[in-house]
Amino acid sequence: MSDQNTLDQLSINTIRTLAMDAVQKANSGHPGMPMGMAPAAYVLWTKFLRYNPKNPRWANRDRFVLSAGHGSMLLYSLLFLTGYDDYPLDQLKQFRQWGGLTPGHPESELSPAIETTTGPLGQGFANGVGMAIGAEYLASYFNRPGHNLFDYQIYAIVSDGDLMEGVSSEAASLAGHLKLGRLIYLYDDNKISIDGSTDLAFTEDRAKRFEAYNWHVQTVSDGNDLAAIETAIRNAQGDPRPSIICVKTIIGYGSPNKAGTAKVHGEALGVEEVKLTKQNLGWPYEEPFTVPDEALKNFRQAIDRGAKLENEWNAKFEAYAKEHREPASAWREWYSGKLPEGWQSVMPAFPTDKPMATREASGKTLNAFAKVLPMLIGGSADLRPSNNTFLESMGEFQPGNYSGRNFHFGVREHSMGSVMNGIALTKPLIPFGGTFMIFYDYMRPPVRLASMMGLQVIYVYTHDSIGLGEDGPTHQPVEQMMGLRAVPHMTLIRPSDANETAVAWRVALENRHGPTALALTRQKLPVFDRTKYASAENLTKGAYIMSESPTGRTDVILIATGSEVSIAIEAQDKLAAESIGARVVSMPSWELFDKQPQSYREVVLPPKITARLAIEAGVTLGWCKYVGDKGDVIGLNRYGASSPYQVAMEKLGFSAANVVDKVKMLIGK
Repeated sequence: MSDQNTLDQLSINTIRTLAMDAVQKANSGHPGMPMGMAPAAYVLWTKFLRYNPKNPRWANRDRFVLSAGHGSMLLYSLLFLTGYDDYPLDQLKQFRQWGGLTPGHPESELSPAIETTTGPLGQGFANGVGMAIGAEYLASYFNRPGHNLFDYQIYAIVSDGDLMEGVSSEAASLAGHLKLGRLIYLYDDNKISIDGSTDLAFTEDRAKRFEAYNWHVQTVSDGNDLAAIETAIRNAQGDPRPSIICVKTIIGYGSPNKAGTAKVHGEALGVEEVKLTKQNLGWPYEEPFTVPDEALKNFRQAIDRGAKLENEWNAKFEAYAKEHREPASAWREWYSGKLPEGWQSVMPAFPTDKPMATREASGKTLNAFAKVLPMLIGGSADLRPSNNTFLESMGEFQPGNYSGRNFHFGVREHSMGSVMNGIALTKPLIPFGGTFMIFYDYMRPPVRLASMMGLQVIYVYTHDSIGLGEDGPTHQPVEQMMGLRAVPHMTLIRPSDANETAVAWRVALENRHGPTALALTRQKLPVFDRTKYASAENLTKGAYIMSESPTGRTDVILIATGSEVSIAIEAQDKLAAESIGARVVSMPSWELFDKQPQSYREVVLPPKITARLAIEAGVTLGWCKYVGDKGDVIGLNRYGASSPYQVAMEKLGFSAANVVDKVKMLIGK
C-alpha cells in the first residue's frame, strides 16, 4: 500500500472512530451511516467540495447537505477535521448534549457551518433542489460573459429513508424537469433501515426510477473504492443533468458483529464492540477521540485551500466590478441583507368604490413589490390563476431560462415548501409559494423547518375559509389557521381588506428572520373607507381598534379577522340601533399583536371590558386567550358544506344577525 493510500485509510478511519466514540459517549445516536459513508465523504471533502472553513458563508462555496441527518456525526467530524472554528474536538465530545453545537440532527441556526437543518427524511434532498434553483437564478442575474461569478454546485448525501419519503420523489421529478445539473447526490445504498433489510418495503429499482426522472445515474459497487467514487463524481460534474451516484456501502463498516445489520443504525455499538471494531480496522489507539497528527494535517489542508479559493473569487469579483459596476453594486447590497432604498414606496393603495378579494389585492401588491425587489421569486403548486401569484412580464423559470422569476412547482405542495427553504437558504433570495390554505397540511414539515431555521419564506394561502363555497368541506379550511398559529416563530396574517393586504405583504418582506403566511379570501370583500375607519397601517401592530363604538360607550368588543371584520362592522351598526355599544377590533395577526407592549394591548382590549366576542371562520381553539372566561367565539368546530359561499356563511353563523344575538346573550340583554 502506498503512503497516500495509507494516509487515506488513516483519515477515513479517523472519521469512523470519531463517530463511534461520540455516539458511545452519548450512548445515543447513529454510528452506522458515518462508518459506511466515510470513504465517499472523504473523497468529496478532500478532492471536490469547494469551501473555506474560516468563512463558512463565502458566497460561491459549494453547498453540502447531509439529508441523512441522523448520521450527523459524519458532518461534525468533517467540520472539526477540516478546521471550522465552531467545531473543536470538545464539541464532538458534547454530542447530543444540552447547549452544544452537535445536536442529534444538524441544525443550521446553531452555526453557519451547517447549510440546512436536516433529519426529517427527504427534506434535505428537496432543500438541495431549492439551492440549485437559487444558484441558477443568481448565475443568470449576475454572471456576464467571461465572468462566471456564481458557478458553485450542490452536493448531498442521501439515504434509503430519504428516497422512500414522497417529498424526495416530488423534488427529484421537478429537478429532472428543470435540468438542474448543479446537483450531485451520493446515495448511501446500504439496504438497511430501522426495521431491517430494505427488502421489507423498498424493492423497486432506484436507479431506473431516477433515470425516469431524467437524472444522470451511476453506481459504485464498492463504497470503499476511492478511485471509483472519484471517477463517478467527476463524471457527474461533466453531465448537464442532476446526478445521483448509488454507492453500495456496508452500514457500520468495520464492526465485526453488527456491520450490515439494523443494530448499527441507531444505537451505540457498546464499549466492547467499539474496541473490537477499532481492532478490526487496524486502529492502534485505545483512547477515545484520538486524532492522529498525520490525519489532522491531511484534513487541515482545507484551510489554505479554502482561503486560496475565496481569494481567487474575490479577485474575480473585483475584476467583474470594474466592468459591471451596477450589478456588482447590486450584489453588495443583496449580500448585506438590505432591501433597496425606498422599496416600500411602491406599495399600492386600493380605492373603496368596489369590493376586491384579498387574493386579488395580494397579486397586485406582489407585482408592485416584485418590480423593485429582483430577489423576490416564486410561484404556486399548479394554482397560479387562483392564487394570483404570477409576476407579470418576469418570465418563467424553465430549462434555458433560469432568469425567469415565475415557478411552476406542479401539484407538489410538500416539495414546494422544501424547495422554498432551499431557495431561502440561498441568501438573500426571498421565495414565495402559493396554494389553497387547505393544502397547508401537505407541506407542514417544511413549514416547521422554515420556522426552526428562521427562514424568510412567504406562503400565499388563498381560499382561506368556508367562503370558497361550492368546493365544499374537503377544500374548506377549518383547523389550518390555528395549526399555523401553533408553529413557533411563524407569523400568520389574515387581512380584512385590500389595503390591509398590501400592508401585510410589506410586513412579510420586512420580516427577515422567519416565515410569514398570508391567509387570503377567494370571495370579494368591501374595501374599507379609511377616512371613516382606522388606517390599514395599524396591521403592523397585529390588532387595532378598527371602529370605536358609535354610542359613546363600549358594552362589548367584537374581535374579528379577515372576511369576518366586515360582518363585525355591519353588526356594530345593528347593535348601535339597539343602544348597545360595540368596539370593532381587527386582529389580522396574533403574533404581531403579542409582540406589542402590554400598554398598547390593554388599550385595544381593556381588561375592564370582559364582554368580548371573537369572530373567525375557523376552529375556536385558542381564542380564549383574547376573549377571556367571560367572552365567546363564533367559529367552526365542525367541517363546512358545499353551497354558494353566502349561504354557507349564513347557515354556519357568520352573519351580522347572529353576532347581534350572541352579543345580547353575552351581556344579558
